[in-house]
Amino acid sequence: ATAMSAADGGVNGGSILFAGFRALGLYSNHLPHVVRYHSKHRQFYVVTAVGRSFHTYNVKKLGIVAVSNAVPEDITCLAADRILVFVSHGNHLKAFARNKEVVHTYEGHNAAIHLIQPFGDHVISVDLDNILIIWDVQSEEEYLQLNFDKKVFTVSAVMHPSTYLNKILLGSQQGSLQLWNVKSNKLLYTCQGWGSGVTTLQQAPALDVVAVGLVSGQIIVHNIKFDETLMKFQQDWGPITSISFRTDGHPVMAAGSPVGHIGLWDLEEKKLIGQMRDAHSTAVAGLTFVHGESLLITNGADNAIRVWIFDGPGSSGRLLMFRMGHSAPPTKIRYHGHKGEQILSAGQDGTLQSFSTVHEKFNKNLGHGSINKKKSKRKGLQYDTMKLPPITMFASEVARESDWDGIVACHQGYVSCTTWNYQKTSMGAHKLKPERFKKSKPLHIYATAVNITSCGNFAVIGLSTGEVDKYNIQSGIHRGHYGNEKAHEGAVRGVVVDGLNQLTITASSDRQIKFWKFKTCVLLHTIDLSSPPNVVFLHRDSAMLGIGSDDFSISVVDIEIRRIVRKFPGHKGQINDMTFSPDGRWLITAAMDCCIKVWDLPSGCLIDCFMLDSAALSITMSPTGDFLASSHVDDLGICLWSNKSLYSLISLRPLPLDYEPSIVMLPGTCPAQDEEVAENEDERRDEMIEYESPEQLEAHLITLSTLPQSRWKNLLNLDVIKKKNKPKEPPKVPKAAPFFIPTVPGLVPHFAASEQEDVQQSKVVNLGVLAQKSNFYIQLEEALTNHNYNSAVKMLKEMGPSNIEMELRSLAPEDGGSIEVMLSFLRLIGSMLKTKRDFELAQAYLALFLKLHLKVLSSEPTLVEEMSTLSRQLEETWLHLQTLFNQSLTVLNYMKSALL
Repeated sequence: ATAMSAADGGVNGGSILFAGFRALGLYSNHLPHVVRYHSKHRQFYVVTAVGRSFHTYNVKKLGIVAVSNAVPEDITCLAADRILVFVSHGNHLKAFARNKEVVHTYEGHNAAIHLIQPFGDHVISVDLDNILIIWDVQSEEEYLQLNFDKKVFTVSAVMHPSTYLNKILLGSQQGSLQLWNVKSNKLLYTCQGWGSGVTTLQQAPALDVVAVGLVSGQIIVHNIKFDETLMKFQQDWGPITSISFRTDGHPVMAAGSPVGHIGLWDLEEKKLIGQMRDAHSTAVAGLTFVHGESLLITNGADNAIRVWIFDGPGSSGRLLMFRMGHSAPPTKIRYHGHKGEQILSAGQDGTLQSFSTVHEKFNKNLGHGSINKKKSKRKGLQYDTMKLPPITMFASEVARESDWDGIVACHQGYVSCTTWNYQKTSMGAHKLKPERFKKSKPLHIYATAVNITSCGNFAVIGLSTGEVDKYNIQSGIHRGHYGNEKAHEGAVRGVVVDGLNQLTITASSDRQIKFWKFKTCVLLHTIDLSSPPNVVFLHRDSAMLGIGSDDFSISVVDIEIRRIVRKFPGHKGQINDMTFSPDGRWLITAAMDCCIKVWDLPSGCLIDCFMLDSAALSITMSPTGDFLASSHVDDLGICLWSNKSLYSLISLRPLPLDYEPSIVMLPGTCPAQDEEVAENEDERRDEMIEYESPEQLEAHLITLSTLPQSRWKNLLNLDVIKKKNKPKEPPKVPKAAPFFIPTVPGLVPHFAASEQEDVQQSKVVNLGVLAQKSNFYIQLEEALTNHNYNSAVKMLKEMGPSNIEMELRSLAPEDGGSIEVMLSFLRLIGSMLKTKRDFELAQAYLALFLKLHLKVLSSEPTLVEEMSTLSRQLEETWLHLQTLFNQSLTVLNYMKSALL
């Protein structure tokens, strides 16, 4: 029942332990950016769409200013005027104010919107059904709707020509242009076009002049007033994606292409004056010259925003600033350092980058690996053959990164491992590979695994042939070879070194885990597995080695005793990566079944499982335990998941083996708080069953009370404490002075002496009060007949030390008690020893009772007989306790002295 309730809670609220926080490394997608001018701030801002939200950067430093709230779906179109940012997703159009929140929503389209054009107090939107709607911005009402026949005129571009009041210019896939007056709802003019579809329309600095980009690669500079073509340009890189004009005095036009090149055209000379090749690795989505400045802003689907400046003698611009992430999905991510603020990421684009979880200004791009750095740096040459393939595996260490390289990486299908310097933000000085491969390049032999020692001095590299080699990172010299010829018969799947450089552990496709002496490279132990290992990860602090196998199962090996200590059923797909929590208590695994699972090692149970809409390729846990980071299939960003156990009450319960997790959406750059999820979490927290410890776990266990020591420890020393705390002299009562002090009449005034009146009080004590029996006394009397001492024990536990002493004193016959009540008290102690509860209280109460009434007890035969029975009970209980103490001390001494 407990497992099922936990499962229900997981389905309703997604993950039990982790909550989506935000995504890192996302800057741009395939949508063109928008440049806005803020008149109050007197600076330009660039807006780019990223998934379900948009980012706003200032052009001055390209620093992020704001991230908008997320919309339910990915953004499909983006536009802006001086106040609002217009965003479409699906058939919905929304207006954002202050770059953050939705202030207007426009409903009326039945198909996805693909074009938006702000138009004064109105906004124009065009959907895929070829329906154009003009909206009133403030009232959100539909002002005008135009329907076009897809066979004749499919709208592909929209623009408002400058100074053309109430008029819009539409471009079509058929190539023709139409000029409409939206106030009178009339078609004013139709331009037949140039035999190719229109991709983009852009207003030129001159009035009546418009630049038209075509699918054929032509750029037409056309005067729409006289329907006259002024000039034509041809780019051979495919359709024109975007056009912009310089407005700082130079007659230059820039045009983007699908292959990432930008052409620069001189409008006076009517010729090409420059090419900016490979400005982006994908299509140039948008390019904009900043008004009145020599700055060109470009963005593309390669997840990059770049600012180019035209300040040199040449006609092409140089890169001034950029914000970029991976242009292809990252395949391996690892936290770098002990603070948990930097994440190293290797992507399929071949670059190694570092993303900060604190602020984007701390991001680093270590660049692309190169076979020959010197040749790659020569100008005028495009050494595509010099680029190394993508990184498949890497390891980093910060211990000596200020002295030499601290990162070693394996490349896809490449035998050499490269070193990288994090502080210099570049590729390092060495390429680590065996001596026999120095002169000739081997075929079908490549590095598959790498690890760096915790001291930062050595790197251990495993090859696909089963060989494992050790290198010095500072010099790049080969320092050892594991095994006679090969360490394994199969390809090496994982290499790890323990925290003290004592053991090297290798895993191979031959189903073996081997333990080697790190320094001498001698084989110490071999573990045979039922299935070849696929992923290996060592938590150095706890000496626990996690192994993910090809049969999707998971094993945990304690490298101190060299045995498998935990086995888990694992996943339903190939295990991609695993990581440990900083304390070594949780093992977190990710697989191709799109699930991330958390295993609790002490209990050996699955405690959390959640499914994602995209499989996680790599996961890593922060050294501080605050975030879990993950990279996913076909996703350019790195997702951060916050650890909910750090800031809220989490009830961890084992999940059943057939547990079916719910799908959790990947976090965006600014995730929207789902109110329903928050309510579910509150309900689940309210329904959470808090564990209440019973008074006694088992009947045979001796149990202590939960009372503080001050309630029972000083019962024998109360007389000493009272004597110590007794005041040396009684407190003096101050003489009461009247408000007006009386005086004696006379020439010289004198104060009248106060007359002391001796008030005699009775010193006779009223014994009637003492004659009353206390509640505790009455309970002891009743217990003689019903033999139930629970209520009497409860009353004693609620009293203070002085009250307890007074109650025990009053049990003697000379103080108003009786022999029967004293006998009842001894039986009360016997019942406490019999139930084995409140052991220390029974000892303290009995010691005080014996101290107060020893003479009476020794003179009464019934009390002596009861005390002998009580003595045997005490002796049996103490012998049992002493045996347990001796056993524990023996085991502790053995653990201290034995050599394990």
